[in-house]
Amino acid sequence: MIKQFFILGCMALVVILCSCKKNNSGTSANTPDTNWVTYTTANGLVSNSVNAIAIDAQGNKWIGTEFGVSKFDGTHWTNYKGANTNNGLADDNVTAIAVDGQGNIWFGGYLGLSKFDGSNWTTYLSVTSVQAIAVDAQGNKWIGTLGSGLWKFNGTVWTHYTKTNGLVNDSIWSIAIDPQNNKWIATNGGISEFMNSGGWSSYTLAGSRTIVRVVIDLQGNKWLATMFGGVTKFDGTNFTVYNSANTGNGLKGDWITSLAIDNQGNKWFGTWQGWVSELSGVAWTSYIPTNAFNGATAVPVNAIAVDAHGNKWFGLSQGGGVSEFKY
Repeated sequence: MIKQFFILGCMALVVILCSCKKNNSGTSANTPDTNWVTYTTANGLVSNSVNAIAIDAQGNKWIGTEFGVSKFDGTHWTNYKGANTNNGLADDNVTAIAVDGQGNIWFGGYLGLSKFDGSNWTTYLSVTSVQAIAVDAQGNKWIGTLGSGLWKFNGTVWTHYTKTNGLVNDSIWSIAIDPQNNKWIATNGGISEFMNSGGWSSYTLAGSRTIVRVVIDLQGNKWLATMFGGVTKFDGTNFTVYNSANTGNGLKGDWITSLAIDNQGNKWFGTWQGWVSELSGVAWTSYIPTNAFNGATAVPVNAIAVDAHGNKWFGLSQGGGVSEFKY
């Protein structure tokens, strides 16, 4: 069942814009330069154009780039590249990363899917154009593709889902799994919920906007990052829109490219314009992460990850590298 919601731009929501806006170097009166650390190929990163970041149980950062994967343990870098040669990556252009309950790292790319157990690689070439990977409580891998729908892999059997099953669209950008084991699948035309019971519900936002990220907070709200439409919060009944206009310029751009929620429940939104906006309660703060261009150029923020210490890791495209915000 597809439900359409037309959301008007005005909301009965008080939004406070924090006056301590950060400048292009990622600093302000209360945010010294030492809070930001930039990692590039000069430090050990395999490529400065970053697509995805995941953090494993040991705190290692796995950084997927256009030209391979870097693992950073806080001191040492290990790089993996060379499609289908020495390391088993299906594609050096890594677009999605997930960590399963056994500590295996899963990498998706346009040419296929790879698993790394720390020693051995397994490559799956039957699933291509991988854009999203999520792992459920049973260890099933849910793989979203651009154009070929959704795949479930239980380690042995592959199950395929498309629009004929209930997906709103077969091009998938992001997948989140809630505590009830329902899958929330962000697509080109809206979001689909694949319930643990086996049923489907789908929702389209005004203008059938593309949803590029979905993240679920501790209250069960779904935060939907859209292309050109800002951010929408869905509490299961109501949709609330946040955009650059109705947040008093708190959200810096309406093309949201990445989204994460930190340990305190603050929401972090990366934009195509290169800004990161933080929503803490009703207060907004904006930053431009330092980058490989010494902060001189704002580049799209493709990925956000939060480590166990609350530090934010921003993956930047177009040669920006990785920026860590010690916050």
